[in-house]
Amino acid sequence: MRLQVKGKNVEVSEAIRSYAEEKLGRLERQLADPTRVELELAVEKNPSIADNHVAEATVWTKGPVLRAKEASADMRASIDLLVDKLERQVSRYREKRQRGHRRQNGRAPAEAGNQMRTTEEGGPVIVKTKQFSLHPMSAEEAVEQLELVGHDFFVFRNSESDEINVVYRRRDGGYGLIEPA
Repeated sequence: MRLQVKGKNVEVSEAIRSYAEEKLGRLERQLADPTRVELELAVEKNPSIADNHVAEATVWTKGPVLRAKEASADMRASIDLLVDKLERQVSRYREKRQRGHRRQNGRAPAEAGNQMRTTEEGGPVIVKTKQFSLHPMSAEEAVEQLELVGHDFFVFRNSESDEINVVYRRRDGGYGLIEPA
């Protein structure tokens, strides 16, 4: 497992790095082959935020891409909470696979990491662009991926229609599907 630890507004000490390696090593035993783990540790500068130590991880595997983010008043506690959340995601994924629900080949997550801001003139500015490959899957598989990455929507290629579709989480707790006309 390749672990990359980044710091945002914080110097990542060797003690924190080794602590993170030890804790994230628990995932290696549960996953067949976690190829790469990216951990970003940050300290929020806002004094009104009590839980200002944030740990965010992305785990690339042969199957799904797992993402989690946790915050607390202590960096080690944030890492512990993060690993616990990732372990729950791994166990949920493994349970679904054991029930006989097979997926297509592993792939990168469908993210639309574009955040819109406005310029002084009032027009939107794209501040981040992400690219990813789309592999055919069913809408049910796309909902599973949506849950695993923890986003509000997921872009995928529908295996039935071969069109680009979007599944999204509704406020009432259900899911929606957007198909082109």
